[in-house]
This record gives sequence, structure tokens and C-alpha cells, in this order.
Amino acid sequence: MSVKHAISRGLELGRSVLQLGLFKSGGRFAAKLRADRFRVGPSVRTVQPQAFLPSRYRYYRTSLKGLAAQLQSAGFRRGFTGGSPRNRAVFLAFGLGVGLIEQQLEEDRKSAATCREIQAVFRKKGFQSPLKPFTSGYKLEDYVIGNQIGKGSNAAVYEAAAPFAPPKKKKNHDDRTSPLVQINEEEESQRTQSLSCCSLRNFPLAIKMMWNFGAGSSSEAILKSMSQELVPAGPLAMKQEKEQIILDGHFGVVPKRVSAHPNVIRVFRAFTADVPLLPCALEEYPDVLPARLNPAGLGNNRTLFLVMKNYPGTLRQYLAAYTPERRHASLMALQLLEGVAHLCRQGVAHRDLKSDNVLLEFDSDGVPRLVITDFGCCLAQRDSSLQLPFNSMWVSRGGNASLMAPEVVTAVPGSGVFIDYSKADAWAAAAISYEIFGQQNPFYGAQGLDSRTYREDQLPLLPSAVPADVQLVIKLLLRRNPSKRPSACVAANMLHLSLWGQRALVNQDSAGMKKLADWLLCQSAVVLLKGCRGSSGNRVEAELQRSFLSNLDLEDLRTAVGFLLYGREQHQACIMSA
Repeated sequence: MSVKHAISRGLELGRSVLQLGLFKSGGRFAAKLRADRFRVGPSVRTVQPQAFLPSRYRYYRTSLKGLAAQLQSAGFRRGFTGGSPRNRAVFLAFGLGVGLIEQQLEEDRKSAATCREIQAVFRKKGFQSPLKPFTSGYKLEDYVIGNQIGKGSNAAVYEAAAPFAPPKKKKNHDDRTSPLVQINEEEESQRTQSLSCCSLRNFPLAIKMMWNFGAGSSSEAILKSMSQELVPAGPLAMKQEKEQIILDGHFGVVPKRVSAHPNVIRVFRAFTADVPLLPCALEEYPDVLPARLNPAGLGNNRTLFLVMKNYPGTLRQYLAAYTPERRHASLMALQLLEGVAHLCRQGVAHRDLKSDNVLLEFDSDGVPRLVITDFGCCLAQRDSSLQLPFNSMWVSRGGNASLMAPEVVTAVPGSGVFIDYSKADAWAAAAISYEIFGQQNPFYGAQGLDSRTYREDQLPLLPSAVPADVQLVIKLLLRRNPSKRPSACVAANMLHLSLWGQRALVNQDSAGMKKLADWLLCQSAVVLLKGCRGSSGNRVEAELQRSFLSNLDLEDLRTAVGFLLYGREQHQACIMSA
């Protein structure tokens, strides 16, 4: 072998390490490193993420510069110690090849710094509350309560208004009647409130009255028993003296709170008060009333009240009569994942995600805006691990057994057993996406699949009109093994890139991450300019773009790109083979 040929072989070897370790979209190198983490079985071809060195190899990633220098030094030393020209050339060329990896890692560090800078800009802007802030409203007497608009297994919801906080004046294009309004006006036989725009203007708030069976009638006991309901509460939701009460067995510790997000409900006020006799109470829920209101009632005299924004209806009500257009449906699925990802980042698992627990309104362009609500079953541990000790059958797994993820519903209690909820809500969101795209939820009904036993090949096909990238995300999230699913953050990034980052996904090569960083900078500038003009401040797409940019993470983004590219390769291969 000539020296020239040895040098070319060494450079080729170094280049192959670079391509396999960082950029190749096939994922074979990553699959070996991750010990089949993403492989379902020998007979199933599944989507793999773009290959990259995982976090446990971070030492080598940060030490490549030193490794390259050592290899180059060894090549020079062999030149002075009598080594053969071929070996000297191989050592030197391989050192140069590994040095190329260090150059790319430097580009990655620059891309990560870009992500952090963009994230800081959009996090500083924050999320604006949908209602004008007010300073009163800590008593039930402060509100005018209207008709009942909802009822669940543990609470009733009523429309309300606050005389001390007049509603904002809306522009003409926001005053139009939504499709959901027409549905409820036609169903006058049901005892549900007509959700006309006039009703929403007159009653912009909603009051949720919890049913109190066994918590007692003291404020401390009520707040301790129902502390999960306070997870989406704002910083001024309770009076200062109420914040310093005994909760979860610790004096002065308030419940875990999540920050504001456009796709998560916001509780503006939370207080305890005597249970009143509200409209439809004796007909709808007589058993939960206290004895002073119903002699046969079993409830306590006081309970917890939560004040929130009044939304036109639930996702289930809307989907019962309408199938949203394709782009709107994709945006709705993305909003669900954005809400779940926000909760996961803050160490909260909802554990009762279903279309009944998702509220819906419309932005100025008529695009549905989804908001996750009802946190009564949530897991909000202070260590943010989302792992619940499961040492007894008395430990609650959550609500809605039909949409419990496989790892939750199949858990067997025992010493040292934990249920991991980190990807359970994302699994439920994927199942709900079937409803959003006009299909029956595959896990509902007598003929539906059982999350304990279903096989992935039993999942029904989505309509062909559903974008391929969206179908890919839903398919990945419904994998039985949670370690083979993307996280909610990665899944949301996949949909963001599919909707707005098509150019950034073209020709992903050794300069791919730099192109992606350039696209992120351009996208940031566009969003900021639109915000300054005030042309899209309250629109769903603008909110989603701001949420995406405020939570940028290079590793999540890289993984999302890899999933998308490999999925498209597999899709093209299937088309060619057909």
C-alpha cells in the first residue's frame, strides 16, 4: 500500500466516523450504541432516529480534540522511532479525520448557543393571560353566577361574571358565532347552557365547585385534600395567608404550580366557601349537597371553588358534530402535545387526558385553540421524576382506564415498583388524535383495543389525507414500550418542523445543524416582527411558534429531525417497492 493510498484510507476512516457518529440518518450506528432501544422486534421495520452519540458518551464528545491531537502526535512519534511509512500515514490521517469531528462538535456548540439565545428572548416575553388581571374575587359573593355549563365526576361548573372585572371589549371579527355555538343552540332539549357569544361576553368566567364528601369543612382540610386542583393556579390565585397552610403534610408548603401556557388552563382564583344552592343542583347532584340544602345529602358544608376563563365547550362536543380541516387538525394535535410537553417539563403528569378534559375556543382566524383542564387526578411530585411508588393496589393509577398507557395499566404492585408517567400523557394524546382526524378512538367502545394487550399492528390506519409526518408521530407515540416512544417534547418538535421547517429538513448533510440553526434565526425574526406589528398576537399559530422557540433544545431538535428524515426514507422506500 502506497503512502498516498494510506493517507486517503485514513482520511476516509476519520470521515466515516464523523458521518456515522453525527449525521447519518439511517440510524444503524445509534441503534448499536443504544442496545436496540428503538427496535421493536426482528420482524418489524420501525423508524429510527437520526444517529447521534447519546449522552452517556458525552465524555468522548468533549474529548475528541484531545484524541485527535494524541493520534496526530503518535503519527509524528512513529516517524522518529522507525515506524513504517504506511503506519505513520494511517495514524496521522486518522488523527486528522477525528479532528474533523471536533470541528463539527464546535458547530454543534454554536448551534446549541443559538438555541439558548433564542429561548431566552422568547421566554422573556412570556405568555399573556387571556383575561385582564384583577385584584379582588376571593369570595363567592364577589361573583354573579349563571347557569350550569358542565358536570363531571367530582365537580360542577357554572358560568360567572365579576362586576369588579369588566370583560375586555372584543373586535368585530371575534364576535362571530362559532360552529360550537350553533350546535348547542340546536340542542335546546338538553339542559346545557346556550354558549352564544353574548353569553360569553356577559359571563366571561367559569366557577368550578368541587364536591366535598370526606375532606371536612375546614379550609386547611379542603385545600390539603384537593391540592391537585391548584396545580394550574396562578401566583395570586389564593390570599397570602392561605398560602401558608399545612398541605401534603408539610407546614408552609404550597402545591406544585405550573407556569402559564396557552394550552393549559389557568386558575385565577381559588377559595373555600359554603356550598350554595345553585341552578340545577337538586336535579343534577342532590347527593353531594350538604344536609342543610338536602336532608338526604352526604356532602360537607364547605368546599373548594376555582375561578377560570369560560370556554365555549369541550373538544368532545366540537368533534361530535364537526371534523376540522386537515391543517386545523394538525394544529390541534400539536397543541395537545405542546400542553403535555409543558406539563412534563415542569414535573406534572395529567393522568386523565381525554377529549372531555380539553376545552376549546376559536382564535380570530377561526382556528380551534385547545386547553387542557381538570387536574384532579394529576401527579405533581416535587422531585419532578414522574415516577409513582406502586407498592399497593390502593395507589391510584389515575383516571379514564380506557386511555391509560400500557406501562400504567399493566403495572403490578410490589416492593420497589414504580410507575413511570413521563410518556403516558403523550400516549393518550396520540389516541385522542384519532378523534381529531375524524376517526373513532381505537381504545373506546366494546370493540375497541385494550391498552393492556393490543399489538401495534392492530392500530387502525388514519385517513390518507392526514399528513405522513403526523401519522408517523401518532404511530411512534402509540408504541407499547415507552422506551421506544419519543417524548412529548420531541413529538411536538417533529410536528413543528413538519408544519414550518420543511426547508430546514432538505439536504440534511454535514452542514445540516448549521442550516437548521439559520432557519431558527430566520423563524425567530419573522415571529418577532409579526408580534411587533400586532397582526398575530392572539392567533393559535403564532402562539405555537412562540412556544416552540421558547423551549428550544438542541438534542430534542436533533432527535426530531432524525425521526422525520428516517421516516420519510422509509415512506419513499415503501412507495418504490410498491
